[in-house]
Amino acid sequence: MAKRDGYAWGPASCSPASLVLSWQPPGSGPKGRILKEDVQAYVKAMMLKAKEAPAAGATGGAGIPPIPMVDFSKFGEIEEVAMTRLMQVGANNLHRSWLNVPHVTQFDSADITELEAFRVAQKAVAEKAGVKLTVLPLLLKACAFLLKELPDFNSSLAPSGKAIIRKKYVHIGFAVDTPDGLLVPVIKNVDQKSLLQLAAEAAALAEKARTKKLSADDMQGACFTISSLGHIGGTGFTPIVNAPEVAILGVSKATIQPVWDGKTFQPKLMLPLSLSYDHRVINGAAAARFTKRLGDVLTDIRTLLL
Repeated sequence: MAKRDGYAWGPASCSPASLVLSWQPPGSGPKGRILKEDVQAYVKAMMLKAKEAPAAGATGGAGIPPIPMVDFSKFGEIEEVAMTRLMQVGANNLHRSWLNVPHVTQFDSADITELEAFRVAQKAVAEKAGVKLTVLPLLLKACAFLLKELPDFNSSLAPSGKAIIRKKYVHIGFAVDTPDGLLVPVIKNVDQKSLLQLAAEAAALAEKARTKKLSADDMQGACFTISSLGHIGGTGFTPIVNAPEVAILGVSKATIQPVWDGKTFQPKLMLPLSLSYDHRVINGAAAARFTKRLGDVLTDIRTLLL
């Protein structure tokens, strides 16, 4: 093993640097040996290359081969539309979460026949209070109940990867589709608020999102997120976890379905649930218990009083 400028070069040098340099062009020293100047030039070249590289969202990451560039105009007329800044930020956040979080999605459905009857029966009370009672406040209340019952869902993975940070507060974000992109305002202390309070706050935050008036504080501190596409349609989807949260609930369009009661089929209003979770913190059995319990709570909302 040869030594130059305080560095050891040769077969016995098994540092990451020597492994990387092993496939680089020969050095400029005697008999092709690599000098300190060669290392410095190599590092400088790599830093310049990284600086000039396109954004990770377009080229892939973590060693993933980039998607090849295609001249689509060869096949027909095209139009290039710039993404809004909000869409770009959202894309980067989703890309980061997807690469860093091992996602799994648990699918289930909840019988909300009685829940919907309760919601409709309370419409007059809600209107008198100046709010519109949708399914969202009921979902928020049910999820808050479960986040306290199953605290691992109300947690984050510690930066060390060796501990779980359980939160004693219950803040829940809900996705709002705006013309400029997706925004997720956060309702604080959901477990401490009534259905009518949640309905009023959700409506106010959604309006602020659509009119670009959300503050940074309005979108921070969430422990869990709900993404509802029920007003549009669909039977299920796989939402991306909003890291550092460990789970997100997707809700699709409720439909009337025949459900066997042991003697006959009964028409029931069934709500599809899609729970995506971080498998480093949540295992499959825990996720199945969460959706099962959520279904039980939504089927009979009175259980929240127990």
